Amino acid sequence: MGAMSARPNPEAAAQQAENTAPHRAGFACFVGRPNAGKSTLTNALVGQKVAITSNRPQTTRHTVRGIVHRPDAQLILVDTPGLHKPRTLLGERLNDVVRTTWAEVDVIGFCLPADQKLGPGDKYIVKELAGIKKTPKIAIITKSDLVESKQLAEQLLAVSRLGEELGFEWAEIIPVSAVKDDQVGLLADLIAPLLPESPPLYPEGDLTDEPEMVMVAELIREAALEGVRDELPHSIAVVVEEMLPREDRPADKPLLDIHANVYIERPSQKGIIIGPKGKRLKEVGTKSRKHIEALLGTPVFLDLHVKVAKDWQRDPKQLRKLGF
Repeated sequence: MGAMSARPNPEAAAQQAENTAPHRAGFACFVGRPNAGKSTLTNALVGQKVAITSNRPQTTRHTVRGIVHRPDAQLILVDTPGLHKPRTLLGERLNDVVRTTWAEVDVIGFCLPADQKLGPGDKYIVKELAGIKKTPKIAIITKSDLVESKQLAEQLLAVSRLGEELGFEWAEIIPVSAVKDDQVGLLADLIAPLLPESPPLYPEGDLTDEPEMVMVAELIREAALEGVRDELPHSIAVVVEEMLPREDRPADKPLLDIHANVYIERPSQKGIIIGPKGKRLKEVGTKSRKHIEALLGTPVFLDLHVKVAKDWQRDPKQLRKLGF
């Protein structure tokens, strides 16, 4: 007797496919020259301030990972220092870190601002990317809210051609505006299917796996750089010596004591950081404390000291001590 053929219900089929679709999880990193909007994009995707943002090159020193939790996928964002032509030992180490990271991630997003012409710095990075064969690469045109649609179209075309010239094809090319939250969700939708099938790699509540001390140090460093970037762009390192809950506090009124040292390279820079009558350092403390309290969800007492670590950027022993 012939079997009766039931007519498939497309909606039910789609629902079933969705339920059985494998969960994906993996690592992605954003690359691009300084000011390409990488950290801002990371923060927009994660929905919380994780990466340090700055309008100066080389502020992201540690691999800060932001974690995007979705029902179908978990995207772990690895924030690498910018790739540049190294001038110091620190620069060379950072470039090694970059190449190692690129080789280990599942997706690379190349960020190019919509309002700036494709320059030699961009080409240098894309040329390096072309050498990493297996990893899918997405071109992300950032700051799309700053230009008219004609200029945006030209930028999309230019980045597409650059890939062709270097002998590879972008997995996707997408314009986004992190500031206006335009297409940020779509970017996550495009990255998710490129990740390997895997259960979540981090617990649901995690936003980053950076040790809290490192993140606190980054927030202090960001506040310390405000307003003195022109004078001390790279000469500041911050080490959190200890974070301890204050004893004999009632459970409903906790206080976290944080002791941190701000390191500079020369005694002459001390005055710049401390400011007249300690005013600058006080501002740094107030500003970073707000961000730290938001990050850790607890009131904080911040004890900051400025110390000189002579020429630390060129000294391997100091670099190790300061965590590089």
